[in-house]
Amino acid sequence: MLAKSSTELVRQRNSALVLSALRRHGPLAHTELSDFTKLSSATVSVITADLERAQIIEKAEQQAASGRGRPRVLFSQRRDCGYLIVVVISSDAVQYSLVDYTGRLIDRFSEDRPQEVSGVSSFIVGLREALNRIVARSQLSRDKVLMISISSKGLVDASGPVLRWSPIFGRDEIDFAAVLRDEWPAKIILGNETLLVAAALGQQEENRAGSDFRALTALSLGHSIGLGIARRDDEGGHQISAPNFGHMMHVPGGALCRCGARGCIEAYAGFYAMLRTAFDVPLDTIPAKFVPIAELDKIAASARHGGRRNVLAFRQAGLALGNGLSRVLSLHERMPIVITGPGVRYYDLLIEGIVEGLAESHVVRMEGMPELRVVADEQTLVFEGHLNRALSIIDNDIVRKGATVIELRGEAG
Repeated sequence: MLAKSSTELVRQRNSALVLSALRRHGPLAHTELSDFTKLSSATVSVITADLERAQIIEKAEQQAASGRGRPRVLFSQRRDCGYLIVVVISSDAVQYSLVDYTGRLIDRFSEDRPQEVSGVSSFIVGLREALNRIVARSQLSRDKVLMISISSKGLVDASGPVLRWSPIFGRDEIDFAAVLRDEWPAKIILGNETLLVAAALGQQEENRAGSDFRALTALSLGHSIGLGIARRDDEGGHQISAPNFGHMMHVPGGALCRCGARGCIEAYAGFYAMLRTAFDVPLDTIPAKFVPIAELDKIAASARHGGRRNVLAFRQAGLALGNGLSRVLSLHERMPIVITGPGVRYYDLLIEGIVEGLAESHVVRMEGMPELRVVADEQTLVFEGHLNRALSIIDNDIVRKGATVIELRGEAG
C-alpha cells in the first residue's frame, strides 16, 4: 500500500510538472516538455498519454516553416476542459470575465456599483445575477465552470473565501462560498487585489530573460492604498503577501480613516484624503466612500500650476507613502518598488514626498534609493494574477484527484 501510494504521489507530481510547463510556455513538443520538466522521455510519454486520454490536453501538428520535413506534434490544454469566472470588485464597478482552460478570454462585462449605500444583500443579488448571465451569454452550463475567482481590496480570511473587511462594505463580512454554493458546484476562491498584482509582477520578472529576481513591492494608489510583496523562496517558488499597508499608522491620533481609526497611511494618501487636504476639510470629517477621478484631476491641474494648497495635498500624500515604504524596506530588504493603480496619473506630484519619506529609512541611507517603477495598467495585472493563481489551482486539483475533468465535475454536462 505504501509503495502504491508513493508511486501515485510521484505520478501526480510529474503530471503537475507537465501541466505547469504548458501553462508557462504554451504548446510544447515532447522533447521540449522533457527539457522543461527534467523528466525522462518515457515518463513524459506516459503522462501526456494519460492527460490526453482524460481530455485535459490535446495534441496538434505544426508544419515546419519551410514546408518540408515531418510536422511537429505539439501538446496544449484543451480549451473546453473547463472554465473559470473572474470577478474583480473595485470601488465603482464589478468586472466579470469568462476564461477557458487555456487562459483565453471568452467574454467580459462590467457593472457600475451604485455609490449610494446599498448594502451587502443587494450586492449579492447582483453578483448571482451577473454570474448566471455570463454563462448564459456563452451558452454554458454552470457545471462547466470549475472555479470562480474573486478579488477585492481589504482583509481576506486565510482559511476560506471570506471578505472580512473592505473599503466598500466596511465590517460587513461576505462568505462567498456560502453565498454561491447552492447554485454553483465550482470551487470559490478569494484574493486580495494587490496580492494578485504582486504575484503577476513577480511572475513577469521570473519570466524575463536574464532575470535575477529576488523580491519586489507593488504599491497600489487609488481610493484605497494597497501593498503586495513577492519574494523568491529557497525552492525557486514565490511567496506572496499583502500586509495591511494602507491602515498602518502614519500619524498617531491623526486624520480619520475609512477603517474608523485615526492616522492611517490611507487617511493621508487615499483619494478622499487628498481631496480633504485640498479643501482644508477638518481631519475628523467622515471620509467619502468614493471620489470621482475628475475631482482629483482638477486638484492636480491646479497643483501643476502652482496652487499651494493642492501642491500640499499631493506632497503630504507622497510623504505618507514614502514613510510607510521606508518601514516595509526596514522590515524586509531593499527591493524594487512598482507603483500602480489609478493614482499613478499623479505620480509627478507625489514623487517628491515619496522620495523624502523613503530617505528617512536607514536601509535607504546605507544602500541607496530603491528602484521605482510605474505601471499604469493595474487592471491587466489583477487579471493576470487571477489567471496565474486560479488556473494553477485547477491544474493541481485535476492532478490530485487523479480523474478526468468530467469526473471532477461529478460527470455533469
